[in-house]
Formats: sequence, C-alpha cells, structure tokens
Amino acid sequence: MARPRIVVVGAGFAGVACVRRLERTLSPGEAEILLVTPFSYQLYLPLLPQVASGVLTPQSVAVSLRRSRRHRTRIVPGGAVGVDTRAKVCVIRKITGELVDQPYDHLVLAPGSVTRTFDIPGLAEHGRGMKTLAEAAHLRDHVIAQLDLADAAAPGSPERTSRLGFVVVGGGYAGTETAACLERLTTNAVGRYPRLDRREISWHLVDVAPKLMPELGDRLGRAALDVLRRRGIQVSLGVSVAKAGPEDITLTDGRVLPSRTLVWTAGVAASPLIATLGAETARSGRLVVTPDLRVPGTDGVFALGDAAAVPDLAGGDEGTVCPPTAQHAMRQGKVAADNLVATLRGTPLRRYVHQDLGLVVDLGGRDGVSRPLGIGLRGMPAQAVARGYHWAALRTGAAKTRVMTNWLLHAVAGDDFVRTGFQTYKPGTLRDFEYTDHYLTPEEVRARTAAGGR
Repeated sequence: MARPRIVVVGAGFAGVACVRRLERTLSPGEAEILLVTPFSYQLYLPLLPQVASGVLTPQSVAVSLRRSRRHRTRIVPGGAVGVDTRAKVCVIRKITGELVDQPYDHLVLAPGSVTRTFDIPGLAEHGRGMKTLAEAAHLRDHVIAQLDLADAAAPGSPERTSRLGFVVVGGGYAGTETAACLERLTTNAVGRYPRLDRREISWHLVDVAPKLMPELGDRLGRAALDVLRRRGIQVSLGVSVAKAGPEDITLTDGRVLPSRTLVWTAGVAASPLIATLGAETARSGRLVVTPDLRVPGTDGVFALGDAAAVPDLAGGDEGTVCPPTAQHAMRQGKVAADNLVATLRGTPLRRYVHQDLGLVVDLGGRDGVSRPLGIGLRGMPAQAVARGYHWAALRTGAAKTRVMTNWLLHAVAGDDFVRTGFQTYKPGTLRDFEYTDHYLTPEEVRARTAAGGR
C-alpha cells in the first residue's frame, strides 16, 4: 500500500516548522513528505534590514534546510503556482520554468506573503522591496552606488541631491528597521567619502497611518519616533506616495522629494497562490481557516502563516485573526503537523491557541524598542532583547555562529562599503524579485488538471 503523500508549500517559518515536526513525529513508513520551495534554505526575514545595511552577510540569514540530522523530506525546487483541491493536485513551476503536476493526499499551504502594492504611477517601475534575500542584497548595492555616483557628481547639482535622497514607505517594523539601519550605513559612509557632507544626505520615512508602529503602544512608538528624528530621519505620518519618478517622489500632501531610491514596505498581502483555490478569503487575501488550521470545504488542505486568517483564540475579541508574525507562524506550523499526524492516526485534532509574547524592534547601533511579555524597553536593553530573541530563534548552530560572528566583526571593524556588482544592470524593482506574474488563474489550473497536465 502506497504511503500517504504530504505536500508542504513554502519554506518560511510556518512551512519549515511543520516539516521538522513531521520528520520528528512520523516514521518513514507512515508518510512521504515533500517540500515545495525555490531555495533550499529558510530565510530569517526579520534580519533582512541588517543584510541590507551590511551588518550581516546574506548567507547568515539563509538557514540551510539540509542540516537537520532527521532530514528525509524531498525538496522540490520550484514554486507552487496553482492548486486544484478537487483533483488534489498542486501545480509547480520548477526553477527551470517547467510546469509539473504534483498529486497530494494532504496539502499544507504556507506560501507566505508578497509586498502589498497599490496603483500608484511609477511604483512598479521604481519601487524596491524588502521581502527576499536578493532584494536586500540588491538594495545594499544600490544605496552604495548612489553614494559613489553622488561623490563623483558636482556639489550642489540636481543629480547629487537626488542620489543622496532616500525614501522608505511603511511605518511598520520592516520599514522602520530598514530606514534606521540604512541611515546608519550612509552616515557611517561619510567618513570614507571626503567629498560628501553628512548634511547632504536625507532620509524620509513615510506612512499613511497616524502613528509609527501602533502595535508597540503610544509610549514605545514615540520612543522609536524620537530615535529616528534624533538621527535626522524625517518622518511624515498621514501621507503616502502620489507618484514615483526616476529622480523624484511626489507625496500626497504635494511635497516633491528629490530621490532615486524608493523602498516600499507598506504592508503585505497573501501569496497569489491563494487566489487559485477559489476558497473563501479574508483581509489581504488570506485564506479563511478553522481554529485547527483546516480550509473549509476542502479535503486534506491546511493553511497557516501569512497566507491564512487563523482565528486568534487567545486574543479575547471574537473575529480577530493572528497577526502575520514569525512567532505565530512557527507555532502554527507545529500545530498543523500535529493535526496531520492526528489525521493519519485517527486521533482528535487540536486548535491553535497562542498568547503573543511581545514585539522587538532593532534600530541599529545601541538603539531599540521592545515589549517582551508586555514589558516596555528602550535603548540598549531593548536592543539586547531584540538581538537575543533573533539569535535564539535561528534554527541551526551554524546560523547562530555566523550571525554572532558577523555582529562582533561589524562592531569591531565596521563596514567597507563595497558593492558586489553581481546585479549592476538589473533594475532591482518589486517586479524583478517577487514574480507575482508567474501564477496561473483558477481557470488555467482546472483546465490543466482536467487535461492530465498536458
């Protein structure tokens, strides 16, 4: 008798936690496990701003999936681009571009999210994201390139002004940490560029919300705002981008900011894969799921992480869903694995319940704001808690060693402000890295499975 086939889509926090739990719980004869991911690593997303600023190397936050002693999962190198829940087939676009149909008995959807964008003129052509390792590495190259080109331009020229103007949109954790870390990069670089004046460099953080990181609460939100403004970062709340051009950015309040760097971190939306199921979705396109993480109306499909609207049973308010954070994703992955095992063994499923442990924000240097277990911290204690949390959350000893070594080396030696040059002629915009146009429509998926994949 053939073993049941479990297909897990996505190697983020949720997907990897699920796979690791399955490997530890199931015997090899109980099920075959497949993991669909374009890369054989788990990206530690919260540390991407430190990759962009050069504090950490890209390899440090790319945690290998093959280091586990219990590793027996078959990794399918590609991305899921469609699901037919009736035929129980997942359509995969391999890294070669080939489309293949993967039948499943049980499916775990943890494809994560993509950067949420809006129909703003010029955003697709000029906006840069911070969701992938390639985006972070490319953004670092781009920022240093602007310093190089500005240093070579005539003082006071429009080119010099626009190259030294940097705009980050999004006042959440990703945007705030990105602005804070990259501002330190450009400020520290001035000592290596004698023709540049620190006062020529401008950083703007823009968000349509009235508060910065409201999840932290008013006091810590104001503390973070004070840190940014003390460093010279101009924070504009209640406004957004009206138009983006190659050399300037127009805000909705009419201001025009000379800039050739627009970093867009204004929220996330569920992976376009979710739309191919034809199932009920909630806010930002997340799949509606039951408390035990099953997708209603489907057979053997679980969904979790950023792609699922998981009821927050510990939140107290009816109808609330868990926020798309790493701590929820990891714990949902373990619950999904336990429920898959229960399904195979005919035992009861359990509901997902987790009380949020708090939030940490690393602003670089000695600055941070954190709220572990409801305790508000700022400055060095907050930064120590933030780094300690991230270091502990890294899954392998090799990753922990690399990250700690990078932190120590950067603290002692600083940065060399070197561009890799690997992607010099690639624009590096949102459309270049997130591949949101690679997915099939629900009709294309059904037609394909009906024809047997031909």
